[in-house]
Amino acid sequence: MRPPAPPTSVALMRIGLLGTGNVARALAHRWRAAGHDVLLGSRHPRERGELGLPVAGLDETAAHAEVLVNATPGGVSLDLLRSIGAPALAGTVLIDVGVGLSDDFSALTHPNSSLGELIQEAFPLTPVVKTLCTMDATTMVAPGDLTEPGTVFLSGDDPGAKATTGKLLTDLGWPVSSQLDIGGITTARGQEHFAFLFMGIAGGVGSHTFNIKVVARP
Repeated sequence: MRPPAPPTSVALMRIGLLGTGNVARALAHRWRAAGHDVLLGSRHPRERGELGLPVAGLDETAAHAEVLVNATPGGVSLDLLRSIGAPALAGTVLIDVGVGLSDDFSALTHPNSSLGELIQEAFPLTPVVKTLCTMDATTMVAPGDLTEPGTVFLSGDDPGAKATTGKLLTDLGWPVSSQLDIGGITTARGQEHFAFLFMGIAGGVGSHTFNIKVVARP
């Protein structure tokens, strides 16, 4: 049996999640269990009423959110965010968990950069934090179900946005000791390029539900 959600560690927030796939739904359920006000954003909200979660259009979701999460396929994320518009996103913390991969998963759509960097460049008034993209949706919201949580990485240029993101990570079950700030948004490139090693490890262990841990010399 999965343990109950940990006590919330941050003032309850309005969280908008762009996307209605496995990742968005898993995050929404977990944050909702911690008491946050969650809303999923879809291009076709009337067609997504069976999810057991509140769903609205993209613009309404962005307007609702104090923190916005990009959980859309990385290849379309920039166009989707541009459709909402920079003024609507200004000042809102944006947590980016997307990775852009080709349809056959053989290539990155941003091979010489990262989705996180490109979002930050396109929306300079929106503090972007890259995290959670080095694992599957199950591990994102239940790190305690593994033998140990492992490491979750944070990349971003805004210390306040990273602090908020870190507190929301604790509400998913990630202890502070498992959170590793690896630097500015340019380090998102390393997180996203890990996708190929992730797929290799998944083949080696026969499962996508695992995590890695940074082990430092004492």
